[in-house]
Amino acid sequence: MQTKSLHIFDYLVFLVYFVIVAGYGYYIYRKKKKATTDSKDFFLAEGSLTWWAIGASLIASNISAEQFIGMSGNGFNIGLAISTYEWMAAATLIVVAVFFLPIYLKNKIYTMPQFLERRYNQTVSTIMAVFWLLLYVVVNLTSILYLGALAVSTISGINFYACMVALAFFAILITLGGMKVIGYTDVIQVFFLILGGLATTYLALQLVSEHFGTTGVLKGFSLMTQHASEHFHMILHKENPKYLDLPGLSVLVGGMWIVNLNYWGCNQYITQRALGADLKTARSGLLFAGFLKLLMPVIVVLPGIAAYVLYSQNHGDFAQSMMKGGSLNADNAYPVLLNLLPIGLKGLAFAALTAAVVASLAGKANSISTIFSLDIYKKIYNKEADEKKIVGVGRTVVVVTMIIAIVISNFLGIDKKGGFQFIQEYTGFVSPGVFAMFALGFFWKRTTSSAAMFAMIGGLLLSFFLKFMPAWINLEPLNQIGFAALNPDSGLWEMAFIDRMGLVFVICVIGMVIITLSDKSSANNPKGLAIDSSMFKPNTGFVVGALLIIGILIALYTVFW
Repeated sequence: MQTKSLHIFDYLVFLVYFVIVAGYGYYIYRKKKKATTDSKDFFLAEGSLTWWAIGASLIASNISAEQFIGMSGNGFNIGLAISTYEWMAAATLIVVAVFFLPIYLKNKIYTMPQFLERRYNQTVSTIMAVFWLLLYVVVNLTSILYLGALAVSTISGINFYACMVALAFFAILITLGGMKVIGYTDVIQVFFLILGGLATTYLALQLVSEHFGTTGVLKGFSLMTQHASEHFHMILHKENPKYLDLPGLSVLVGGMWIVNLNYWGCNQYITQRALGADLKTARSGLLFAGFLKLLMPVIVVLPGIAAYVLYSQNHGDFAQSMMKGGSLNADNAYPVLLNLLPIGLKGLAFAALTAAVVASLAGKANSISTIFSLDIYKKIYNKEADEKKIVGVGRTVVVVTMIIAIVISNFLGIDKKGGFQFIQEYTGFVSPGVFAMFALGFFWKRTTSSAAMFAMIGGLLLSFFLKFMPAWINLEPLNQIGFAALNPDSGLWEMAFIDRMGLVFVICVIGMVIITLSDKSSANNPKGLAIDSSMFKPNTGFVVGALLIIGILIALYTVFW
């Protein structure tokens, strides 16, 4: 097995990647220098991003170390079922493109707190802005930076903290150029991400083939399905030890929709890419992202399953390399595979991983900067601030939040829970109430601010209550209907966090309806949005593409049920 270091040719490949991204970013920055003083252009790249730039930027910002490292680790532990996060996202992007985007664009919404202020009131908007900032900084940005540095350090042998600082610095360089620079450099990031990711998948499948005395990636895939057949089921039974992570049919008809609709439709980090474009361009961008989503499990999940097969077959010293601190660490799967790549390809895969991390860091930092600058600084601290001042504050926020992420990253226990699950579960405390606020705010004119406050605060408190409830109440009876499973770590019967999200969402919606109907003045709510059916009619090309994605998803779930 190769050592955890990069050859001079690997560094040269990585240098080419760095020069291309940095050089192209600087070119876009100089070409569109208005972004330095225009806040809408800086934060949204208003009217500048093409459909392919929007789609690529969505994927580059979404796919990061938690997918490459965390999802590959879940592929090792759980199998193909973890792909539901990617494949269901493809369906969700269609829903968001058809129903959510027209509402945002017609009402000239540029930030999520802005939507909440217009639809409800300033109090709801400000509280939610603070929630989002805390979530983005403490959970998302910090996790991406920590996992990215861990992976880069494992592959290259470079000091962990040096990697963390270098990734943050690279991301800051891109972010300071504004959303236009982020959007167009993300096209290059996605190219490296996919090319390097496919190279790693190719190697992993070849290693499986060679271990069994044959060659070819298709043969390798066939051997994986034979020797790890339990890893190729999309729907887990409640007897599966990983049922709490992916609770059966809930990934198709339950809480997984809350996860995805909130992430792709009510998330500044994601929707920001499309809010500066016209409806047709934005929809095409989301459709393109949907097709790319179908490809992601090939890049991030199959290598994890291949690593499991090699580990279970005691391939070389693969088993030893998977251990960390004397125990098996599934999150080592992807870095271990990358260390097996030949010279040159290892540099390409290293660039792909770096591209994924840097693009996500830049996108997240830009969203944090946008919310703070437009929804807190401008509205609360300095209502008279001009465009140049707002952009300056936004840039300062980018640097400060990166420093905060570096400082706190080692104290959150990200490595103990597993990066991907860490982000999903802790985001899930906020998601149900937020999505209930948005969903009823979109489509029911009567919904009141009091109802929104109930969903926001009540949803959060209820999520925490259900999380810790198993310590006081035995949930074993719920196992009969698939709503609880035994957690081998705690020894308690617990509700899967995806089911917990679904339950909290339903309770929030019911509570919002009751609160709204009890307010007689809600019948003439002036805050209701103007909606007509013509807004939601997509063009023929979009419909064809959407039907193709749905057909592919049906086929995938049928084959790997």
